[in-house]
Amino acid sequence: MQEPDYNSLDPEERTNKFMALFSIALGIISLCAAMIPICGGAISLAGIGLGLLGLRSENRNMAMIGIAVSIFGVLISIVYAVMLFTRP
Repeated sequence: MQEPDYNSLDPEERTNKFMALFSIALGIISLCAAMIPICGGAISLAGIGLGLLGLRSENRNMAMIGIAVSIFGVLISIVYAVMLFTRP
C-alpha cells in the first residue's frame, strides 16, 4: 500500500486532514487535562470544533475518532467538576 503524497493534495483538503488529526491530538490532551475541569473542557471543545471542520476531508474516520475522544474528555471534565465542587 502506497502512502499518499500530502504535498500533492489540494490545500483545502490538506488543511481538513490536519484539522482531523489535531482533533485527535486535542482529544487525547483533554483526557489528561480533565483533572483541571476548565482546561480539560476548553481543550475538548476545541477538539470537537476541529473535528467538525475535519469532517469535510476525505478521511472522515480520523475526524470522527477525534470528536468521540473529545466528547469523552468533556464528559470526564464535567464528572470531575461535579465531584470536585459538591464534596462536603
